[in-house]
Amino acid sequence: MPDRNRTVFFISDGTGITAETLGHSLLTQFEGIRFRQVVIPFVDSVEKAQACLPRIAEAAATADGRPIVVTTLIDPEVRETIRRSEALVLDFFETFLVPLEREFGMKATRAVGRSHGATNSTDYLRRIEAINYTLSHDDGVSNRDLGEADVILVGVSRSGKTPTCLYMALQFGIRAANYPLIPEDFERGTLPPALEPHTRKLYGLTIGAERLSRIRNERRPDSRYASLENCRYEIEQAERLMHRYGIPSLNSTTKSIEEIATTILQDVKLERHAY
Repeated sequence: MPDRNRTVFFISDGTGITAETLGHSLLTQFEGIRFRQVVIPFVDSVEKAQACLPRIAEAAATADGRPIVVTTLIDPEVRETIRRSEALVLDFFETFLVPLEREFGMKATRAVGRSHGATNSTDYLRRIEAINYTLSHDDGVSNRDLGEADVILVGVSRSGKTPTCLYMALQFGIRAANYPLIPEDFERGTLPPALEPHTRKLYGLTIGAERLSRIRNERRPDSRYASLENCRYEIEQAERLMHRYGIPSLNSTTKSIEEIATTILQDVKLERHAY
């Protein structure tokens, strides 16, 4: 039987986000193994790399199996220092840069921090503006400038609208607003008046009643707001409104924020901005 507990280090000369994201994509393919994850960012010198070695050695001595080290390190000396560790080292840049250099017939710049360094670019500024827009249009806080939204998420409270909007703004520079559908809307049988002029930008999130009840109980235990009966009522009424107005929708019950956001971008045909 393989080891059931393993330590995974994500080591990067930048924030570590890329190493962690790529590493997670690999680790999710191995069910039944519990991973203790350690992120070590900004390892941009041999000295900092050497400081990682005792931590990896300690994990090797105490864990069930040798550690896994996932790296995105540009500097060859830094990378080779990490390779001296007592671990299985997987380096994404080394794996993919060399074949690309052969294909393009040129050497890569191998500049540290290049993937996150375009702080003056138009795309970077667009992302910052999108984040500010999304924060100021969260949960129906403001009706101003809704026409400037790329997409407006609607659904019952706690169906995943806020984290999805923030993810789209942060990752893709999408101006995403969100607006809750509440009992007053269901009694009236119409969308909130502020949304009526923007029905073409609306996208609905729905969710399983049991899941919604569990989420709401964490916030307001044993309340009518969190009761399974009320959750079923609100979801049913919200789905009726979405159907009445022809609003495309997605059930978020078993999906991650990344999956929800990607599906929305695909359905609404919004351009993803890479950074």
